Amino acid sequence: MSFIALYMFAVICLVLMAGYPVAFSLAGTALIFALFGQFTGTLDSAFLTALPNRIFGTMTNQTLIAVPLFVLMGVMLEKSKLAERLLEAMAELFKNVKGGLGISVVIVGALLAASTGIVGATVVTMGLMSLPTMIKRGYSPAIATGTICATGTLGQIIPPSIALVLLGDVLSSSYQQAQLSMGIFNPKTISVGDLFAGALIPGLILVCLYIAYIFVIAKLKPNEVPPYIETDSENNGNSLGYLLTELIPPLALILSVLGSILTGIATSTEAAAVGAMGATLLALSYKQLSMKKLKEVVISTTEVTCMVFMILIGAAVFSLVFRGFGGDELIQNMFSALPGGVITATVLVMLVIFLLGFILDFIEITFVVVPIVGPVLLAMGLDPIWLGIMIAINLQTSFLTPPFGFALFYLRGVAPDSVPTSAIYKGVIPFIGIQLFVLLLLSLWPELATWLPHQIYPQ
Repeated sequence: MSFIALYMFAVICLVLMAGYPVAFSLAGTALIFALFGQFTGTLDSAFLTALPNRIFGTMTNQTLIAVPLFVLMGVMLEKSKLAERLLEAMAELFKNVKGGLGISVVIVGALLAASTGIVGATVVTMGLMSLPTMIKRGYSPAIATGTICATGTLGQIIPPSIALVLLGDVLSSSYQQAQLSMGIFNPKTISVGDLFAGALIPGLILVCLYIAYIFVIAKLKPNEVPPYIETDSENNGNSLGYLLTELIPPLALILSVLGSILTGIATSTEAAAVGAMGATLLALSYKQLSMKKLKEVVISTTEVTCMVFMILIGAAVFSLVFRGFGGDELIQNMFSALPGGVITATVLVMLVIFLLGFILDFIEITFVVVPIVGPVLLAMGLDPIWLGIMIAINLQTSFLTPPFGFALFYLRGVAPDSVPTSAIYKGVIPFIGIQLFVLLLLSLWPELATWLPHQIYPQ
């Protein structure tokens, strides 16, 4: 009976693999086990009476208000074609650089991924916008699809990102719980801004390594990454004024949102509100916003927001019952008994999260797995900012890894039949290597993630 919490975790993984809705699977499985616990006398009913307070706490969480606002900002940029115009202008800007189109896809993909924060949305959008153009320009299908998949997953790590907003909220609670378990009754806190700052340097390193890879391939294998050749039909409107008009407004919007958070001018929620309003005003100024498109934006935003919060509530029920069965103590005892201490425990958790990334989205992993293992690892002395960035990049790598990576499935759904699945798998391998290299750098030099937050927000 002492392992019933682990049985519950195994059952939820099987249920999710069967394809049932995540939110209802989490809550339903937890309630079934809770009834079993009540019947056998192995679960204290006090845990279930705490459920309304947990749900109300989720409803009144100010940080989570940023989620629908960031989603609205990203969807508005996508639906109003501003992201597509940005890609065209960026491609024009880099047309004289080797691999210029691929480099522009990386940059625009990173910006779009940061503003949407949803891997599927970014990969599908970039696949529809840029894959036909890259294939038409003579790019190798492997290079084109690998670039799109890799940049689509950058939404996990490039701020401002929904993934970091959710992860920051969960890690904040886990960090306080860990300190209380160590007898620290005046616990320190971390914020979403801390994670944003911590993700900035690793995120930029990833983008730079992606660009460097494309540039090197363009020099070594020009037949796979051919130079830009302008046709007569394209030789119009590509003046400096055109480029500035297309590039500066969306870039200024994204940078102002991130800058306001990092400088402390605004909280993540306030900055998200500014970003949503700014994206709407940009769409109006470019005459790209009609009532039909506004309706599409609002509906899409509502759907994504409902999904996130239903999963959050389901995860709250699951974690409550899991703790009721003593799951947190069981995990802590298991980690403490591992040879190698915190290093072995961290490697094991990263491996489990990587494998779960094949079957669960980042939202489920953030709300289900992190609350279970986070307090234990943080109590063992890990830095919460470093742990959050490692988890984010780890998930990003998992979403890229064949044969189960989510990003691969999303791109396969929108790629033409002429692009074989094997080309997609082949194309992402170098980018997986780049991400593993960055994970290794972070493991050897945690300061890559922790230095900037400590400079901006000194304790």
